[in-house]
Amino acid sequence: MAEVARVQSALLEWYARQARDLPWRRTRDPYAILVAEVMLQQTQVDRVIPKWHAWLQRFPSLADLAQATRADAIRAWQGLGYNLRAVRLHAIACQAVAEYGGELPRTVPELMALKGIGRYTAGAVACFAYEQPVAMVDTNVRRVLSRVFEVEPSDVEKLADQVVPPAAGYAWNQALMDLGATLCRAKRPLCLVCPLLAECGGPRPSARTKPAAGAFQGSRRFLRGRILDALRHHERIALVDFGEPEIVERMAAEGLVEISFDGYARLAL
Repeated sequence: MAEVARVQSALLEWYARQARDLPWRRTRDPYAILVAEVMLQQTQVDRVIPKWHAWLQRFPSLADLAQATRADAIRAWQGLGYNLRAVRLHAIACQAVAEYGGELPRTVPELMALKGIGRYTAGAVACFAYEQPVAMVDTNVRRVLSRVFEVEPSDVEKLADQVVPPAAGYAWNQALMDLGATLCRAKRPLCLVCPLLAECGGPRPSARTKPAAGAFQGSRRFLRGRILDALRHHERIALVDFGEPEIVERMAAEGLVEISFDGYARLAL
């Protein structure tokens, strides 16, 4: 296994020189960081940046978001996909206002008590907003740590907690994410310019495969997005007008839309 102190030193030195300039790294506002982390789930950075700015302009605080309707949140989310993330953010805001005075709690367990916040997001808020030395493991972090320390991906969670430098948790976690996104990639990693080349156990192939080109077109997720796009521009639409009404019914059960007694669907209020 690589020597932890040497890995920490090399990676933090690299991050000090090469850190990506991302807007949510210029704030310690827990709400703004939460919004960024939720948007970054399943969405590329360059698509998130303008939507993050627009969201915070529309809903500057948890209280502002809580006062809006779910429909407002879903409309503001347009273009990001995976619209349930907007519903979760709205629910988190409502719970935070009701139980924490409109603030996000500081600890990982308290953050995870908010419905819709899992271990990764709780760790991100605790670390990036409150600068606590806690770990968080996403796809990039898992890949980097499993390669560098030669452990199975399933064992990374435990390892991640052990290797966070207590005095530099923020920079360490951001550095791991940057390294995985730019150099330690799943395919064709740029090992020769990696700051951890001397320490790394070598790349391991990813167990996940990428879907074939065009697989998204016509998928259930694609249809859900088209349904929401239609409802964003129409007050209500008859359920029989949808090609697959069972998808709309499932979306109603999830809280994205509402179906009236007379068979019309609209965005959830």
